[in-house]
Amino acid sequence: MQMNDIPFGTTDWSNVERTEHSALEGKAFWRTRKFGDVRVRMVEYTPGYVSDHWCSKGHILLCLEGELQTELDNGEVHVLLPGMSYQVADGAEAHRSTSPSGAKLFIVD
Repeated sequence: MQMNDIPFGTTDWSNVERTEHSALEGKAFWRTRKFGDVRVRMVEYTPGYVSDHWCSKGHILLCLEGELQTELDNGEVHVLLPGMSYQVADGAEAHRSTSPSGAKLFIVD
């Protein structure tokens, strides 16, 4: 990830538009900012969230609230609780997420 030509700034996430995104079950709500090629998101999953796709995009993800379960395409399952993070490169292990109790995440990709 290259972060170029991004001047210092602050974000009040409560003022960023909240958009709804599809899921097999539950809902995902994103607040998204773009800084050049870098996408930064505050994401909320409702209880019972189940992703509708496998993702192969790279992310750095921090769990702020709740619990996130991420399954890799090799069958491994990783659980993130508040204060835990994961990182994965573009094109590395495909992954998909569920959140039985809901979660709030901060994601950079």
